[in-house]
Amino acid sequence: LLFICSRNKWRSLTAEKIFDGYNGYEVRSAGTEEGARIKVTEGHIGWADLIFVMEKKHTRRLKDKFSSNLLQKQLICLDIPDDYKFMDEELIEILKTRVSEYIEVPE
Repeated sequence: LLFICSRNKWRSLTAEKIFDGYNGYEVRSAGTEEGARIKVTEGHIGWADLIFVMEKKHTRRLKDKFSSNLLQKQLICLDIPDDYKFMDEELIEILKTRVSEYIEVPE
């Protein structure tokens, strides 16, 4: 599972922490902006089976930069605004609820 947000500091990093290792999933996270903690690369896209982005703008950025790499990938927008800090309780609940539509998630 690959989680993408803008700077890979709060939303995608929180998702990586809560889902990593669960049910045998390998989880990574990255950001789309220049100043991201970990900037998304072609390698991330190739590695991932499922790609979750936080906002529509992240979908656009990935398609602009990695369109050919995304052809066989499932890209899912979770519609989670940049309103939360790292490991925010509300963010964790929203992530679990939205991601549970695609995979089984921990309680």
